[in-house]
Amino acid sequence: MPGQDLPTPIAAYLRRRAVAAPWRITGQPAGAFRGAVVIPSLAESNNLPQTLRSLATNPTGFLSRFLLLVVVNQRGDASPGERADNGATLDLLPSWKREYGLEHLHWVDAASTGNELPPKQGVGLARKIGLDLALEHLDFAAADPLLVCLDADTVVQPDYLSAITGHFNETVAGGASIPYRHRPACDTAGQMAIDRYELFLRAYVLGLEQAGSPYAFHTVGSAMACRASAYAASGGMNRRLAGEDFYFLQQVHKVAGVAPLAGTIVHPSPRQSHRVPFGTGRAVGDMLAQGSERLLFYQPMLFEILGEWLQCAARSGGADGADLMNRAGGISSHLRGFLEQAGFSAAWDNLLRHNPDENRLMVSFHGWFDAFRTMRLLHHLSDSAWPRVPPEQAVKPLLERAACNGAADVGGLLERLRGLQGV
Repeated sequence: MPGQDLPTPIAAYLRRRAVAAPWRITGQPAGAFRGAVVIPSLAESNNLPQTLRSLATNPTGFLSRFLLLVVVNQRGDASPGERADNGATLDLLPSWKREYGLEHLHWVDAASTGNELPPKQGVGLARKIGLDLALEHLDFAAADPLLVCLDADTVVQPDYLSAITGHFNETVAGGASIPYRHRPACDTAGQMAIDRYELFLRAYVLGLEQAGSPYAFHTVGSAMACRASAYAASGGMNRRLAGEDFYFLQQVHKVAGVAPLAGTIVHPSPRQSHRVPFGTGRAVGDMLAQGSERLLFYQPMLFEILGEWLQCAARSGGADGADLMNRAGGISSHLRGFLEQAGFSAAWDNLLRHNPDENRLMVSFHGWFDAFRTMRLLHHLSDSAWPRVPPEQAVKPLLERAACNGAADVGGLLERLRGLQGV
């Protein structure tokens, strides 16, 4: 709680990197908590009650340990409808708190005049506001407390908080990717769109896993968590309008590791949305407007090239950047072209100078060749020589490599992949 002695790294983070006024938590949270669940909410008065109701199904013993923090937010250019909806949410939150028996539910007004988000800001800053404000209300005396990200249109299970708590009791990793499964859509077209998009996400992670990438974990904003120490060490949540989850977990992995969590599933909304330039809502909306063929998949060959490149780096044997560039050219001229554009040779030689230990060298390499550069490589290969293909052509070979039978359609492929990934 405010006034407690915080660990030095947390205090330093709050002093240097945390968001400033005018935002504050409404009401005074009672006590210090084992963790906090932060829920950004923009025009979600119809959906947020369902999220809160699902949280209320968790055992009281776990709910008593977690601060639940809703960040009602909008920018100054919000539509009249969004403004009215946020106003209704702020008015209704006290009654929802009573109705669902959520004693430790609090909220942040980032929507009223004077409290709105700055221009060109969105969900990244909304998450950051909640996570930063929660830090001072966490209990650092007994253990490293937890920060959990959820969304206002996402439903959780009764085992949600217990699974998260148990996971961090058993792992040394500072971050976690929580299993997810999108809820059913309201019509056939919507179901086809969300199935295809979730299949794309899962196929991408499977491909990374088969390539041996350390970034083979899901980055879904409503399904991630971390230790408070990892949050501060990674620089906190970024302020991106979209993709904040991807960049956040990438950074957490670099400083503390990210481990897949088991034992529960979160259920995001399948709805379309054009609030952000990319992501689930945008992809679903584009497919509904332009046809599902708009979303094509990476060819399996790309993950083979990625895997060979990662093995090349791991077995460098002290080779310098020029030698590794030649080896990369033997894998693919397009891979070499990408590495040349990225300045790999000089970067590798610099890593060699500063990391004489082989293990440290590989950690530093994966810090340079991170999730973002991995994705850029796949984009480059796809644009250069291996155009994207329909899911049936892309996913079946990945499943076969995992010794899992394929299926005839997107829905069947998705169920195979969900089973393979523990959902």
